[in-house]
Amino acid sequence: MAQPGCRGGHRSIFGEYVLAAFLLVQVCDGLLTYAGVSAYGVHVEGNPLLAWLMVSMGRGPALAMTKAAASGFGIALHLTSVHRVVAALTLFYVALAILPWLGILYAGCPGC
Repeated sequence: MAQPGCRGGHRSIFGEYVLAAFLLVQVCDGLLTYAGVSAYGVHVEGNPLLAWLMVSMGRGPALAMTKAAASGFGIALHLTSVHRVVAALTLFYVALAILPWLGILYAGCPGC
């Protein structure tokens, strides 16, 4: 019997590792974003929609909601066997979310 989300009934070990990495990156991004906006203010958040949500509903709830949504979309992509897209999104988050937050939190926030 074919497993859900597997083409031709074959499991994708690559896909499972990529999904795990994607979910881990979502958690790390949420934690680093929370630490960054707690230390320097919501104005350091580069995503204006997320910054607005944090002002409107609070940092924690806004981050929990957006990270849950992103995780859900990543799982949906995994279940439709679009593993390379999930891998690309994982790299995107590392390059454009994780690394910048690490730089801000490690070096401080110049101009804040």
